[in-house]
Amino acid sequence: MHIIVRRVAAPLIITVGAIALGTVPASAHVEVTPSTTVAGEYALLTFSVPHGCDGSATTEIAIDIPKGIDVVTPTINDGWTIKKQTEPVPGEGTENDRVSRVTYTAKTPLQDGYRDAFELSMPLPTEADTTLRFPTLQTCEKGATNWNEVAKDGQDEEDLEAPAPSFTLTAAEADSAEQASTDATPTDASAAPEETSDDSSDGLSWTALGVGVAGLAVGGVALVRSRTRT
Repeated sequence: MHIIVRRVAAPLIITVGAIALGTVPASAHVEVTPSTTVAGEYALLTFSVPHGCDGSATTEIAIDIPKGIDVVTPTINDGWTIKKQTEPVPGEGTENDRVSRVTYTAKTPLQDGYRDAFELSMPLPTEADTTLRFPTLQTCEKGATNWNEVAKDGQDEEDLEAPAPSFTLTAAEADSAEQASTDATPTDASAAPEETSDDSSDGLSWTALGVGVAGLAVGGVALVRSRTRT
């Protein structure tokens, strides 16, 4: 019984200790959850803000949009005003400006200990295995947190204090299914034995028929001779 109590109490003590030291678990980061990660698809991205800045209420959330995404449609959030910032697309005219940042300003500051979520609809880039990062600046009544850290080579992202919200694009499942179908298609060499088997079957059938006819002929001759002798 004592062992069970210790196992349950240990993580609780660690959590309480973390709070006392002013640290927060990884799940308390500002994060992005996409409705799909398939490259080339339209996705609805949900950015969650679970707390303030060291206890201070949140007044503004500014989300930077990575290169390769030009069109962004924010979902209306009744507690916030929304502003889209644009910039010219390199090599194109100003009429083709891209959305580079979406800023939410709180009508009433979001108190620490409460969360809110912000939705952005956008077409995803077409190259799979590409990691999209959305640096997010969280401004509070006192202080700010810039969620823009990126793990270096060999570094665990869980060790970052303020990682940029991110996810990696994946290939469409249809491509994988098509490849599997191609791999399963028999080659000419594998099909040859089946055709040979059919030809052999036809040959045996004709041979059996020939033998049967010959047998009937022999039987007929024997019958005629027998009647002639009698």
